[in-house]
Amino acid sequence: MQANRSTEFSRYFDFRLGLGIPVALMVLLLLFDPSGLDFAIEHLFYQPGLGFIGKRHVWLEDILHDRAKQLVIVFGVLAIIGLVISLLPTRLRQWRRPLGFLVLALGLSTSIVTPLKALTGVHCPWSLSEFGGTETFTPLLSERAVTEKPGRCWPGGHASSGFSLLALFFLLRDKRPRRARLALVFALGLGAVFSLGRMMQGAHFLSHNLWTLLFDWLICLLCYRWILYRAPLPQRVAKLQLELLEG
Repeated sequence: MQANRSTEFSRYFDFRLGLGIPVALMVLLLLFDPSGLDFAIEHLFYQPGLGFIGKRHVWLEDILHDRAKQLVIVFGVLAIIGLVISLLPTRLRQWRRPLGFLVLALGLSTSIVTPLKALTGVHCPWSLSEFGGTETFTPLLSERAVTEKPGRCWPGGHASSGFSLLALFFLLRDKRPRRARLALVFALGLGAVFSLGRMMQGAHFLSHNLWTLLFDWLICLLCYRWILYRAPLPQRVAKLQLELLEG
């Protein structure tokens, strides 16, 4: 994949759909409280008197949570190192823009989690009275019940380690569309596995992780639009749309 794109155009992308669908889903999540579904799913992983089935599971905690997250962090660090090297007169110089996009998208996707957790104060399932804890559940937009230990569970932090890799899809889509599709499946699959693992441990509800996916998609998409996307000529757009209709 060539990084010099000064004279090239991107493959057409419908940003109205790319932005509109996730924003619409966010609005629906705000209008219709998903707690009923959240609780129903979490009860599948909870055993009264024993707790969540994955709470102390070695594979879920040590491998899927700690080690997997560390691998994603290493990938991010390597991207940062590559970006720094690209600022020097080296062969990586031609990759400065793609590496800049990758570092920014990964960084924003993962760094928004902690401030949002502190801002919202949403409790984890394992802290709630319905699952053996002591805290009172309150919906996302509701006022929190008085507590000495505010929650730190919205959105899903570990899920962002997987869904942040959606950046790879946008990085590859213009020059390597087949690999981009594989990267999309990989990022969605990894984020889903991370999400399920933490749900089995009682750390997050399904909606927590869905919000993470929507945030990360929008961040990666907007970074792509700002840094990498080069709008194709109108004639080319019309041709591509005609090919899609005919094919």
